[in-house]
Amino acid sequence: MELSWRVILVSLSLCLAIILRRPPLSREGVADIVFKNATIYTGDPQNAWAKAIAIRKGRIIEIGSYDIVQTNIGPNTRYEDLHGSFVVPGFIDSHVHVISGGLQMLQVNLQDVSSQIDFVKQVQLAVQGVEGGHWLLGGGWNNEKWGGELPSVSWIDSFTEEVPVWIYRMDGHMGLANSRALQLSGIPENIADPEGGSFIRSKDGSLTGVLVDSAMKSVIDCIPEPTTQERRDALTRASKLALSNGITTVVDLGRYFPGSPTTRVWNDYHDVYKWADQTGSLLIRLSIFFPLETWSDVYMEVKQTGKRLSQNLILGGLKSFADGSLGSGTALFNEPYADDPSNYGLEISSPEAIMNHVLEADRRGLQIAIHAIGDAANDRVISLYQAVNRLNGQRDRRLRIEHAQHLSQNALEIFGAEGIIASMQPQHLLDDASFASKKLGEERALKESYLFKSLLTRNTTLAFGSDWPVVHLNPLQGILAATKRKPTGWKNSWIPAECIDVEAALQGYTLAAAYASFLDDEIGSLSRGKYADFVVLSGDVFHDDGEVGVLATYKGGIRVFSREVE
Repeated sequence: MELSWRVILVSLSLCLAIILRRPPLSREGVADIVFKNATIYTGDPQNAWAKAIAIRKGRIIEIGSYDIVQTNIGPNTRYEDLHGSFVVPGFIDSHVHVISGGLQMLQVNLQDVSSQIDFVKQVQLAVQGVEGGHWLLGGGWNNEKWGGELPSVSWIDSFTEEVPVWIYRMDGHMGLANSRALQLSGIPENIADPEGGSFIRSKDGSLTGVLVDSAMKSVIDCIPEPTTQERRDALTRASKLALSNGITTVVDLGRYFPGSPTTRVWNDYHDVYKWADQTGSLLIRLSIFFPLETWSDVYMEVKQTGKRLSQNLILGGLKSFADGSLGSGTALFNEPYADDPSNYGLEISSPEAIMNHVLEADRRGLQIAIHAIGDAANDRVISLYQAVNRLNGQRDRRLRIEHAQHLSQNALEIFGAEGIIASMQPQHLLDDASFASKKLGEERALKESYLFKSLLTRNTTLAFGSDWPVVHLNPLQGILAATKRKPTGWKNSWIPAECIDVEAALQGYTLAAAYASFLDDEIGSLSRGKYADFVVLSGDVFHDDGEVGVLATYKGGIRVFSREVE
């Protein structure tokens, strides 16, 4: 009997010692799932690399080595072996047009057209499938791909007599309408150019059908609005495309451009985004920006709901326009276009015209983002933002300039000093490189275009995105564009001094992008307390040059895309 008690006492002592040696479970609780056997770039400056992640209720409760993570394991914890894969935080696209892109996925796509013959052929094929009374819609054409000549009604009128046609240029600041569309829109031959836009004319003064910026409103207002169900379906298509590219969060700038009705964004918000969020149909995290002139409505909505309606839907801020685009010849510059000495570009909204809106919205804590591409447009927006900081007092407002493609030396110095965020799209440079020197002259183009490295060295936050559907929705291609700056077919980089390293480019699509939208406390890096949004890649993005793809995408620790099942 005495021996038995000794055995029992020894056993109890050993058990107690084991219990005392075992590290306590994290305060957050036991993990629902642990992902192990991976090379994980966390994006967290304090802990950049890890091998495993422990997740509970969609958030990270521990990340690091497997020995550290396993302290959060309980009897019901599941395991997923990632088999040595390379993992990065879920990508964030800082500038997309979700509904527009989703709708355009079913429309005629002219992105790859490189000649007038191909342009005509694609439209001719597309019009055959249009039912009577419907419009032929689409876009993506880039006239620089066939030498710069703009398309004309004469190209397509002969086979589109009964079908109204409206197809955007790739940048959305210019579009082609056929004669039927012009007729339905009530546009006469002698129509005057509106403020902030123009009707392109041929040498004999007749309309070519090309409308620029605010002039597009005449046609847009006549196009039947897609049904609520069509727009909901567009959101689903766009969201699945985003997830397949490793994107878990997007900043949506809406179906809003110069001349478009501001009601579109609000209709999409109420009928599509809120519906999707409330019914559990919103597949991605989405931050919405609204037209600046509706700031008072946005403020009232924020007062009622808060900025974060849920973990998936965020009221981001307000957007306006300072100019157009380089390809359309409407980006605003301090010097005239080299190929059109009478043209300095187009001032869509002067700082004076929007100053009151910006000041009032900022006083109510709303974030501001303004589209500016030319150096003059950027200079003017920067001056406006300096005034906001001076008149409304210093605070963490994270003012954004969308695109920031061409910058003066003065602008470069001010970005970081004033805390202005450069929301840029690396893939745009792949197109612009082929014609920037023609538009601006080589010296100007090389001095002021897509100054990624120069901005970073001045402590500017670079938030990267795509501007989809202007270019493809693919952050990995964006990272390649930012680090290599090599358009298709080029042997050398365009402005190689402005190439940045992979980590900086990756940060532009993750933590910096999250910071630019006040979301860095929730996403952007794989850190304790943040949502477990991450991407499993087919290779090491730091070393496998151009050969990396998305194998799987996880949102809140749940697999939402897998290449194997697609």
